[in-house]
Amino acid sequence: MNASWQKFGIQPQLVERIKLKMKNPVVKDRIKALLDGVTKYDLQDRVKVRQLVKSASRILNEPLTAIQEDQIVAFVLAQKIDPQNTLHLIKLWAMFR
Repeated sequence: MNASWQKFGIQPQLVERIKLKMKNPVVKDRIKALLDGVTKYDLQDRVKVRQLVKSASRILNEPLTAIQEDQIVAFVLAQKIDPQNTLHLIKLWAMFR
């Protein structure tokens, strides 16, 4: 079964590396701090999402090509994520389990 992120051209290897890195509590806390206070409006703003993706890639020490960055930004925008909506967060969590 294709995960929805794959429809955006995001490579499974990249997702697996990031999932592994997110298991490190220090990295996870830095990412959580980066996303603290982010709103659903922020996550629909292409410029803000790109800044978040760039910052997250630095925290994760996962350099991204311009194409990978574009794919991730497009994926985030398409999800219409509301970080205050528990169901949205559960759906995202299930997508990357």
